[in-house]
Amino acid sequence: MHCAENEILNLSVMKKGMTNHSYHFQIKGDGRYILRIPGEGTSSTINRAEEAAAFRAIRPYNICDAPIYFDPNTGYKVTRFLNHIRVCNPHNENDLLKCMELLRYFHALNLSVPHEFNLTEKITLYEDLYRSNGNPGSYDDYLRTKANVISLQDYIASIDKSYCLSHIDSVCDNFLFYRDSDREDEKLQLSDWEYAGMQDPHVDIAMFCIYSSYCKDDCDRLIDLYFKGQCNAETRAKIYCYISTSGLLWSNWCEYKKCFNVTFGDYATKQYLYAKEFYHHAIELIKTIK
Repeated sequence: MHCAENEILNLSVMKKGMTNHSYHFQIKGDGRYILRIPGEGTSSTINRAEEAAAFRAIRPYNICDAPIYFDPNTGYKVTRFLNHIRVCNPHNENDLLKCMELLRYFHALNLSVPHEFNLTEKITLYEDLYRSNGNPGSYDDYLRTKANVISLQDYIASIDKSYCLSHIDSVCDNFLFYRDSDREDEKLQLSDWEYAGMQDPHVDIAMFCIYSSYCKDDCDRLIDLYFKGQCNAETRAKIYCYISTSGLLWSNWCEYKKCFNVTFGDYATKQYLYAKEFYHHAIELIKTIK
């Protein structure tokens, strides 16, 4: 920050996120900033060089503020502090319209990076990590649930799809509304790109749904907003498949976090239930298509 240590003021805990820890600080005579420090176990699950590649890809497009400092070895990141900030309310129609507009804009850019985020490979990675750390898993029917989820991949593979840089963690809390001053209109950015990689961009819709604890009707409503009412049955079924797959993905991620005494309560259970319930929703819709 090109300053003396005694010019760093008011360092305080901002939040303890699900993946990282964030701190607020000020520079005397300059401004306010946020320091991100990776949380427990992230070195095994996140490639910070890949995160840096995602930031380079989106830098020209006004989707997210570029980091002021980023170390791809440690994952330490400094960004500017956003004023008058709030996150997306996943039950507010106006917020959802704006967030889906930004998400469509990002997807339409068709950006590329050298790495992908492979859902089934990550499911296996997180499972291997938590089992190798002595956690046998929380669910008696896990193997059946996993087999069901894996079976959906044949349908996903059968559907024509685009493949571009996708956010992967496109949840309501990462859509940030802010204003630089009281007199300005709200701006919107999509933050936290540490999971971003090449993937079907419709995975991002599924991720928004499951973090927001949406019921099936809410999921359908969000799908309709993203596609402006023009989503065909094949694509909707594919997104149901992604909801199921992503639920198992984050359920396994939560199991790994438990190895570090980091737990997420109902969130972890809900993710597992998405894996089970949307498997059946997907199968039912696929039957009507065939």
